[in-house]
Amino acid sequence: MSGKGAQETPKASGRGGAEQRRASGSGAPADRPEKIRNVALVGRSGAGKTMLAEALLVATGVITRMGSILAGSTVSDSDPSEIHQQRSVTLSVLPLVVADVKVNLLDTPGYVDFIGDVRAGLRAADAALFVVSAVDGVDAATTALWEECERIGMPRAVVISRIDHPRADYDAVLAACQNAFGVSVLPLYAPVRAGGAITGLLGVLSGTVSGSRAGAADPAVRPATNVERDEAESARAALIEGIIAESEDESLMERYLGGEDIALETLIADLEVAVARGSLYPVLATSAETGVGLTEVLELLTGAFPSPLERALPTVSDLNGKPAGPLSCDPDGPLVGEVVRTTIDSFLGRVCLVRVFSGTLREDSIVHVGGHGLTDRGHQDHDSDERVTHLQSPLGAILRPVPFAVAGDICALTRLTSAETGDTVSDREAPVLVDAWQMPEPLMPVAVQGAAHSDEDALAKNLGKVAAVDPTLRVERNAETHQLVLWCMGEAHAEVVLDRLRAQGVNVQTVDVITPLRETFTVAVSARGRYVKQSGGHGQYGVCEIEVEPLERGAGFEFVDKIVGGAVPKHYIESVEKGVRAQMQRGVAAGFPLVDIRVTLTGGKTHSVDSSDAAFQAAGALALREAAAVTRVQLLEPVSAVRITVPDAHVGAVMIDLSTRRAHVTGTTSVSGERTEIRAEIPDAELVRYAIELRALTAGSGRFSRSSLRYDPVPGKASSTAVTD
Repeated sequence: MSGKGAQETPKASGRGGAEQRRASGSGAPADRPEKIRNVALVGRSGAGKTMLAEALLVATGVITRMGSILAGSTVSDSDPSEIHQQRSVTLSVLPLVVADVKVNLLDTPGYVDFIGDVRAGLRAADAALFVVSAVDGVDAATTALWEECERIGMPRAVVISRIDHPRADYDAVLAACQNAFGVSVLPLYAPVRAGGAITGLLGVLSGTVSGSRAGAADPAVRPATNVERDEAESARAALIEGIIAESEDESLMERYLGGEDIALETLIADLEVAVARGSLYPVLATSAETGVGLTEVLELLTGAFPSPLERALPTVSDLNGKPAGPLSCDPDGPLVGEVVRTTIDSFLGRVCLVRVFSGTLREDSIVHVGGHGLTDRGHQDHDSDERVTHLQSPLGAILRPVPFAVAGDICALTRLTSAETGDTVSDREAPVLVDAWQMPEPLMPVAVQGAAHSDEDALAKNLGKVAAVDPTLRVERNAETHQLVLWCMGEAHAEVVLDRLRAQGVNVQTVDVITPLRETFTVAVSARGRYVKQSGGHGQYGVCEIEVEPLERGAGFEFVDKIVGGAVPKHYIESVEKGVRAQMQRGVAAGFPLVDIRVTLTGGKTHSVDSSDAAFQAAGALALREAAAVTRVQLLEPVSAVRITVPDAHVGAVMIDLSTRRAHVTGTTSVSGERTEIRAEIPDAELVRYAIELRALTAGSGRFSRSSLRYDPVPGKASSTAVTD
């Protein structure tokens, strides 16, 4: 594999770490794709992703001390909500250089509400490093992300972090990883303990032990003792068998079973191939504080993970939607890049994080910026030509100028006026669009309004900026309830969105979400509408008689003309229908639209001078209101079809909860991974906070989707509203 050395990671081959770990913190761009690694750091909140990244940056000389990223010089400055909430909520790029290989670490949020940024990180990455705490273990969200990476064929490895913690249990967490992620998850190293603490790592293939101090340039390496070798023998056998099973040399297994010792170089080469193509997943252990395992992680990143040349690129189409030629990770090819994250800086404007898939992006060049648009989320289709005035290499929120970014690299563009997350940056002469990645559907509505009337304009002005940087946010202006509703991924996501609005100077507050109801008649009724006015000159005269009867649910509206003998001229019949339809939109009882009725015009009266279109529209509206006054109007609520997927262990709790939500369960189906899909019909009013409550019920492992189904009667006394004179 191009650009890779012979490593276990390399420690197994006895290669020292000092030369490997020399680095440059200058932010100089890589000049060839084979010298680039893009790696997403994935894991639950608190697993230690950012601490691991900082330790690697210190070890390679990019930063001088631990804690500087979170102290306000990089990541936390990029989003004011991160300071308020004390957690990473956006994707951040942290590059380092090992020898002549540039590694772009993409630090992804660990909280499930920010899955959109995690998917953006996976889109920009060529491999994923799962960080699992030796204290907290594997959670459902991490398992779900592992399965997502498996679906897209992403090469993966696991780092068990915080092994120096007093409550750490490396062996139990390793077993949990193998149980959750599969049998191809195999440790490359075995912990070496002294006095109950892990002081080093034994390479199970090489038989050497390495220890390290935080920031040490060259960890001490010694041969393992016989006792240490014996303790790691089962892990060694499992690793060798796993490597041989993935080897393209079919004779290796037979030779191994025959008792032959397979050469270390052969095993390492096959290990690298298996890791790069995503069929074997090595496990390492680290302590960010003591430095144990950092060299091994760096060697894994550069020696086993694939370069951009070894990964399939997304498909593209021209601006008319026709497929364009396949992309090639060639610095001399046509320029194609994708905006994977956008932030708004008060001084720099839009800061766009771009993964370059093809060609070379250069400063002062003119590029085409185009977007598919997500109309339902407030993003319209758009395209424009813009000049790249500032090309930067990001280190968290620190931006360092660079002259170019080659295919496979990640850079930041500032002062683009139209770019949004998901947009394509391409050659002006041959513009294309990269096929969009799947965005998660926001399912929690939050109604907002300005704290005062003067804040409404500021809210409208700044909401577009916030939506532009966050494609997981859907903005809805409900025409029926007149509410501004932000559809979010969950409570934490909603807090971040509100924090971003407030950071823009918007005084915003939340209000209860109003469920848009409907009204309908339950029995047939007759009524008369009489609109007669006389004030000097021409008056207004219109009289109509109607019958109103309910239709089956979802039938809509029917208007029937049964006028006999020309009691109402034809052109006024249309006026009556207009008046009825207008009143239906306004409602007749609680102010909600009236649906599923048939209105029959049976009679009426006209005046040769005073009758008019306006008079008969008013008469039609009055007749419908009169009909509502002599009967009971039924309120209808929206009902959604919901699919809920949960682990089998949580099915009972979810079923009990559904029974309290007036849900009608229509079926259950067993799905892969010891899970069950529950299909149900649930009133929308019961789903306002269901994204949060399902997560709490299932320890974060439950997922659901919804689609509008129909309107059903609201139960109880509230279901009918009597309107009398």
